[in-house]
Amino acid sequence: MLELKGRKVHKSIEPELGLTLLDHALKNEVDWGFSCVRGTCARCRCLVSEGMEHLAPPTEEEEDRLEPEELERGFRLGCQAAVRQAGAIVVLHKPYF
Repeated sequence: MLELKGRKVHKSIEPELGLTLLDHALKNEVDWGFSCVRGTCARCRCLVSEGMEHLAPPTEEEEDRLEPEELERGFRLGCQAAVRQAGAIVVLHKPYF
């Protein structure tokens, strides 16, 4: 189960392997801001509070854009964090602005 918490819409959905968190949000009409999909704008920044182990490791783009402390606390870029295995994942959209 993937729980996406956007600004106005919260949805629980079945995750699809290989799709990013942003892909899931857009496909399921969850209000999730973004400006690019390359990992440079960070508008899709989110906090993974549960299920980090079900996501692919941080990409080079995430490591370049997010501070090490943010990654340690569970922040990811929704456009880069892809679901790699089934399991419970809880994500809150947390942009900087």
